Amino acid sequence: MLSIVAGDGAMGRAVASALAGRGTPPLAILGMPGSPDGHAPKDFHGAEVLFEFTVGDAVLQNVKAALAGGVRCLVIGTTSWAGDRERVEALLAEHNAAAVASANFSLGVALFARLVEEAARLFGPFAEYDPYLVEWHRRTKADRPSGTAIELSRRLIAAHPRKTRVAQPMAHGAPAAEELDVSVIRAGSAPGMHLVGFDAPGESLEMRLTARDRSAYAAGAITAADWLLAETRSPGFHSFDDVVDSIIANQSIGSPATRSGSGDRSPAVTRTPVAPNR
Repeated sequence: MLSIVAGDGAMGRAVASALAGRGTPPLAILGMPGSPDGHAPKDFHGAEVLFEFTVGDAVLQNVKAALAGGVRCLVIGTTSWAGDRERVEALLAEHNAAAVASANFSLGVALFARLVEEAARLFGPFAEYDPYLVEWHRRTKADRPSGTAIELSRRLIAAHPRKTRVAQPMAHGAPAAEELDVSVIRAGSAPGMHLVGFDAPGESLEMRLTARDRSAYAAGAITAADWLLAETRSPGFHSFDDVVDSIIANQSIGSPATRSGSGDRSPAVTRTPVAPNR
């Protein structure tokens, strides 16, 4: 894999380290550009993939320069650039390029989000179980709530029959019954914790995902790049869910039940012939 990493912060360095660990170090790690106009297309020459982990204001310019420099596969993990999403999507279509964009590339987070959706569907019919979300990141993390917390909230609300919006974080008084309360903590150096709970008068259930470091995020970003390179993808944006679905489907295709040609997924059974009674 021939790649460029845009962003020399903690996440960009984690991706570069993971790439080096598998024997394909990036061609370059780009930090702050030396010009107000941003990086030049020549800075991206020779790369198949751009890993974009900078800041929201830099995404559009970096994508524009990378596409002009010949890059056609992009993995975008930067947050807070939603205002430029339509312009980036138009550029991808114009250059016949594909991108996987996600606020979080952790496989654990991707699967955790699906558990949250299912939990919301299961607990939703029972009014006494009230859902909530807590996220905790290092004090220096700029966005609050995190992109992951926003996505978890979106999925929970979409699956829950009574929650319709997130409560205002600084509003006076208790949240309305239809509001999901989301608490944000910025303290210390924690790389990331997300907790979703359902509280009832007699008991509470909590699901928690805690990151120990950024290695899981980096591994997922590289998995997304491998997915983009594996075959021609349609121009435009793809979600990390598309990548996860593909992995799950490939595992299913390789399962014994599928290989046997049977329509069901039950384990294959080996039958030993029984000798006739004499």
